[in-house]
Amino acid sequence: MTRKFRESGFGKLALRLYGGILYKRFVESSRDCRASSASALRRILEYAKDSEWGRAHGFPLILLAEDDDELFRLFRANVPVSDYDELRPFIERCKNGEPNVLFPGHPKMYSVTSGTSGEPKWIPVSEAYHDVVYKKMTVLWLYSLLKLCPAAFDGKAVSVVGSVVDGEVPDGTVFGSVSGLTSRDIPWFLSGIHSVCEDVFKIDDFNARYYAIMRIGIEQDVTALITANPSTIMEMQNVVDSHLDDFIRDIENGTLCDMAEIPGDIRARLSCALSPNVRRANELRELRKKYGRLFPKDFWPNLAVVSTWKTGNSGMYAEKIKDYFPEKAIHIDLSYFATECRAGITLDGSDTTVLFPGVHFFEFVPEKDIGKKEPQILGIDEIEDGKQYSVYVTTLGGLYRYPMNDLVVVDGFFGTIPRIRFVQKINGIVSITGEKLHERQFVEAVRFAEDETGFSVRFFVGFADIAFATYRFYYEFEYLEIPGEDIEFFNSVVDEKLKSLNIDYESKRNSFRLKCPVPYPLERNSFLSFRKSCFGNGNHDGQFKMTLLMQDEEKHRIFRGLVRK
Repeated sequence: MTRKFRESGFGKLALRLYGGILYKRFVESSRDCRASSASALRRILEYAKDSEWGRAHGFPLILLAEDDDELFRLFRANVPVSDYDELRPFIERCKNGEPNVLFPGHPKMYSVTSGTSGEPKWIPVSEAYHDVVYKKMTVLWLYSLLKLCPAAFDGKAVSVVGSVVDGEVPDGTVFGSVSGLTSRDIPWFLSGIHSVCEDVFKIDDFNARYYAIMRIGIEQDVTALITANPSTIMEMQNVVDSHLDDFIRDIENGTLCDMAEIPGDIRARLSCALSPNVRRANELRELRKKYGRLFPKDFWPNLAVVSTWKTGNSGMYAEKIKDYFPEKAIHIDLSYFATECRAGITLDGSDTTVLFPGVHFFEFVPEKDIGKKEPQILGIDEIEDGKQYSVYVTTLGGLYRYPMNDLVVVDGFFGTIPRIRFVQKINGIVSITGEKLHERQFVEAVRFAEDETGFSVRFFVGFADIAFATYRFYYEFEYLEIPGEDIEFFNSVVDEKLKSLNIDYESKRNSFRLKCPVPYPLERNSFLSFRKSCFGNGNHDGQFKMTLLMQDEEKHRIFRGLVRK
């Protein structure tokens, strides 16, 4: 019996035992999701009742509720909906070392994502949230993969994630990537499945990072491929297409070629784990002779499971890579999972997410009420199959009635727990590959470009083009005859400003998952022409609203017709 088989067998056995216990509890919570939801809310309120936020919003009083109806009523009466901008002052105090602000003690770390202004969101991760979600619920997710695909962990796993530690906030607490944290803190009995070490994800240059991932990964027997964005797999394939000869040479010699811009200390640590592998190098040469262009189904023939997002805009990219993998490989959705909240898991190979009612407290606003001053608020047990909702979460991580700005649709149930599928971002937020670009960021970038270039813009609008992984920006300049090269320059300034305003946009552009935005000059009075067209489609003047950043093919078609010839 080989060491690899022994390790794989032990890890899978431990996962079946521990994961099986968590799965049984999860099934029990599905029998009455309303009761599970009330239990989760009580646990969250109890955890944070002595924090400043908890005392200010009456958590001790709410906990005196005699039944679930009263609990929900008191919670909604005492705790306001709070988006990130309202939480920011409290989080800044946490970052500066003040304890017991949003929850007991200090955050364990901060996970960082883009905000609606130039400042990123610093999402605190409490000890309780980490232990329940990033440990136990991650085990449940891994168990669901194993249950669906028994060969998932027979070999190595390639997980493409962010760096766990990118730096420190003023009080010394680290900040980094939630995906990196999830990958790092898998159970100890599965820690050997990673094909690459954490150092790889500290490489800033994305070309070099992808090179290192695939240089190490292509040498191994990989049975699981996990990354949030399927567009990342397309970029990994591009690296294989461009550097297969370099990979073969490196594998044969046990090296990491100098062309990859890898910091010296990281290169040294990675190189220590490499050794010549002539057999694998010859295998890849033979595969290249046989097939020419190599895909994962060629160099990873035992690949059993692929887990990425498949819903919303990601579905476009998931469709493009579907033929990359062996026929037997199962491609399943990664689940509804954001920096702010890991909301649930996918089960049974479905592309829907079964929510965690026993972990988080969920509230929902029907699609028709989105944007209203006093929308209808529904509990997890009140939402209906086939209908769309905006999601609000309350978590052990200091988010209370927090709007996720996501539109989801209910698609069946697991017991009494709704299965949801992500549809799109809402409230002026557009996302092609996870960048969550906000309308106000686009407006700020255009105004900045006007100041920098001296070119005045009378009107502008932007559209997400999912098929081509780019944004198409339409500008009506004050001076209509502006030369094409000046339009390109103006647009490049907008692009650079967006990178500075949105860290996820910058990351996606730098990693080539998001292409350079494409500019188009509009004819004179384009907005008036657009509005007239909308009225002709049944809209009324008093109801007319204009969003400047959209994912809307019907409106995009109108502006294509307004481009200056």
